[in-house]
Amino acid sequence: MAAEAESLFTAIGLSEQKARETLKNEALSSALREAVLQAQSISGPSIDKVTGTLLYNVASRLKDTKRLGFLVEYIARKKIGTDLQLNAALDYVKSHPVDPINAADFEKECGVGVTVTPEQIEEAVETVIQKCKTQLLEERYRFNMGLLMGEARNKLKWADGKTIKNEVDMQVLHLLGPKTELDLEKKPKVTKQKASETEKKVDVITSGDVKLESVSLMEQLRGEALKFHKPGENYKTEGYIITPNTMDLLKKHLEITGGQIRTRFPPEPNGILHIGHAKAINFNFGYAKANNGICFLRYDDTNPEKEEEKYFTAIKDMVEWLGYKPYAVTHASDNFGQLYDWAVELIKRGHAYACHQKVDEIKGHNPPPSPWRDRPIEESLLLFEGMKKGKFAEGEVTLRMKLVMEDGKMDPVAYRIKYTPHHRTGDKWCIYPTYDYTHCLCDSIEHITHSLCTKEFQARRSSYFWLCNALDVYCPVQWEYGRLNLHYTVVSKRKIIKLVETGAVRDWDDPRLFTLTALRRRGFPPEAINNFCARVGVTVAQTTMEPHLLEACVREVLNETAPRVMAVLEPLKVTITNFPANKAIDVSVPNFPADESKGFHTVPFASTLYIEQTDFREVTEKGYKRLTPDQPVGLRHAGYVISVRNIVKDQSGKVVEVEVTCTKSEQSEKPKAFIHWVSDPLLCEVRLYDRLFHHKSPEDPSEVPGGFLTDLNPNATTAVPGRLTDQSVKNSKALDKFQFERLGYFSVDPDTTHETIVFNRTVTLKEDPGKV
Repeated sequence: MAAEAESLFTAIGLSEQKARETLKNEALSSALREAVLQAQSISGPSIDKVTGTLLYNVASRLKDTKRLGFLVEYIARKKIGTDLQLNAALDYVKSHPVDPINAADFEKECGVGVTVTPEQIEEAVETVIQKCKTQLLEERYRFNMGLLMGEARNKLKWADGKTIKNEVDMQVLHLLGPKTELDLEKKPKVTKQKASETEKKVDVITSGDVKLESVSLMEQLRGEALKFHKPGENYKTEGYIITPNTMDLLKKHLEITGGQIRTRFPPEPNGILHIGHAKAINFNFGYAKANNGICFLRYDDTNPEKEEEKYFTAIKDMVEWLGYKPYAVTHASDNFGQLYDWAVELIKRGHAYACHQKVDEIKGHNPPPSPWRDRPIEESLLLFEGMKKGKFAEGEVTLRMKLVMEDGKMDPVAYRIKYTPHHRTGDKWCIYPTYDYTHCLCDSIEHITHSLCTKEFQARRSSYFWLCNALDVYCPVQWEYGRLNLHYTVVSKRKIIKLVETGAVRDWDDPRLFTLTALRRRGFPPEAINNFCARVGVTVAQTTMEPHLLEACVREVLNETAPRVMAVLEPLKVTITNFPANKAIDVSVPNFPADESKGFHTVPFASTLYIEQTDFREVTEKGYKRLTPDQPVGLRHAGYVISVRNIVKDQSGKVVEVEVTCTKSEQSEKPKAFIHWVSDPLLCEVRLYDRLFHHKSPEDPSEVPGGFLTDLNPNATTAVPGRLTDQSVKNSKALDKFQFERLGYFSVDPDTTHETIVFNRTVTLKEDPGKV
C-alpha cells in the first residue's frame, strides 16, 4: 500500500524524499491519494507537474476535506491552473462553509476562464511606468522595482507573475538603458540616529487613560492577535465546528453586535490579581480598545465557598487602576436561571446525565467509565431536579456532560451540589455550574467575539465548541495565549495565602509580592506595568521574565513623573561655622532639574544640615570625589561649596559631626562633585525591599527541594526609622511618588500617619548589576 502510494505521488512530480515525508503524515497522504485518484478519473492517468503541485497544495492546505472533490475537479479540468487561482479558491470555500456553493460566483472570484493577453500586460506595465517615470529617471536602478510589480499585479490580478516581471524589466531597460558604473555602486548605509531622551519618553496621561509610549496599541498587541478572525467570521478559525445552524446564529450575532469586537476579562473573585493578570487585562481590554470594541468585566462567581466581597472590589479597582473602564460589570451568577434551563435542555437532548461517582473516582485522565452514563433521560431529569431542591448531600450526585476533552478527560462535571450561601443569590441555589459548563455559555450570552484565555485552557477548547453547538446557541471562538510569569516570586493564590498565614508577608499587598495591589503599594505606576506587558507581547509560548525588566519600565515612567526631592538615609550632621545669614535661607529647587518648566519647590538652607555618611571620608582616596579634609564639595541647588574645618568624634572614635566653612559657588573653584543635603528636615521611616526568594524558581522542586517556604529571604525587608527628608514632602498623600536625588524612587506608604511619613523604595536609580 505504501509503495503504491509513493509511486502515485512521484508520478505527479513529487521527489522520492517528498513522497516519503508525505506518507508519514496520515491525514495528508490520505487526502492527496484521494485527490490524485479523482484527478486521474477525470483527465486520465498522466498528470503534469503543474497540476500535481496544485493537487499537493490543495490536499495540504484545505481544512474542510468535504470540499476536496469540488476543488480537485476544477484543477483536473484546468479551470484552476495557478497558485493565485488556488489561493482564491481556498479563501472562497473557507468563507462559504455551508453548501451549496454558487458555482458562478466561485468561478468569478477565482478567475476561472479569465485570460490575460501579452498586450494587456504590456499596456498595464506601461501605465505604471509612466506614472513613476519622473522618479525612475531620477533614481534610475536605485528605484524600488517591487513597487512597479505590485501595482501592475493589482491591475492584472490573474496574470502570471513571471511574465509581468519580464515585461517590467524590459520596459525599465528601454527607458533607462543598461546599468552604468554609478548604478552598480553600493548604496551607502544610512546611520540611524539614536532616539533622544525626549523622543523615548513615556506618554503619561493624568486622567488615568493608558497610552503606551509612542507606539500604537495595536502594534503592542502583536503576534498571535494579528491572526484573529473578524466578527462573524468565526467559521474561518481552525477547529471551529460548523453545524446546520451556524450561519444563521452568526447572522443574528452580527445583528446584535453590529460587527463590534467584544472581549471579556473573567476573573474568579477568590483572590487578588497579580502580574500575570495584568497581561490578561491588557490583552482583553487593549484588543477591544484597539479595534473600537468593548470589553466586559465578568466575575466567574460559581464557587461560593471561596468568594469574598473584598475580592470583587479589589479586582475592579485594579482594572481601573491600570487605566481601563469595563463596558459592563457582569457576573456568571446573573445567568444562573438560564444556565439551569440549558442544563435541563442538555439532558433532554441526551448530552448530559446524573452521575453518582464520587470526586475521587473521576479524578485524573483514566477514571473508570460512569455506570450511569446511559441511564434514561427522564431519570436524569428527575435526579437533576432533586439536586436543585436539595434532596441529596454534597458529592452524592453531579451532572456530567457526554464528551471527551483534548487532554483525555472524560465527561466533565457541569453541576455540583454546594450548601453554601452565595454572596449575590443567597440560598436560592444549592447547585452551582462549573467553569467548563459556565464559561462558554456566558461568552455566548454576552456575544463575545474573541474569548481570550491562557494556554492551559487549550484542552477545554473542544468542550467550549461542543457545548455551544449541543445547545444550538451562538458559539464564540476561544483563542489561547501564553501566561506571563516572573522569576523570584510566586503568584498562586494558594501559596500567597500560605505566605500570609505563616507571617512571611503581611497581606496580599505586601510590597515584596507581585500582586497588583502589592505593586501599587510599592509605587509601581500602572503605565509601567502596561508598558511591560506590551513589550512582552502576545505569544502562544509561556513567558517567564526577570523582575529587572519590569523595574526598567518603572524607572522609565517615574523618570518623567516623579518630582525630585532631597532625603538623607544615613545622616551625618554638618555645621557651617561661617553661615552667611542669621536665619535659614530659602532655596528654590526644580521639581525636574532637566525640565524647569515643570516647576519648583522651596527648601530651607540653614547653618545645620545633614549629608549622607558615605559622602564624607577622613582620608582622600583615589577616585573619591566627595567631601574630605582636603577636598571641598558642592551642595546641590544651594549655590555653595563647603570645606572641612573640624571633625567631631564620639568616645568610640566615630565621626558624629563635621564643622565646615562655606563659599559661594561662583567664588570657588568648581568642586569635583555636588551632593544632596537636608536642613530643618522631616523625620520619616524608609522601607527598603529586596527579592522575597533566593532562587529564580522557588516553586521548582529541583531548584528548591524543601518547598517555596524554605526559600524565603529573611532580609527582603529593611525598615529604617529616623530618616530625613526635605520639607517639600510634608503634605504628601499615600502613593505619591518621588525621586530621592542620588538614591532612588520612593512612594508614600498607606501606613503613613500625621506624625510619620513612611516611604517604600520602589526601585533604585539604576539596576544592581548583580541582579541582572
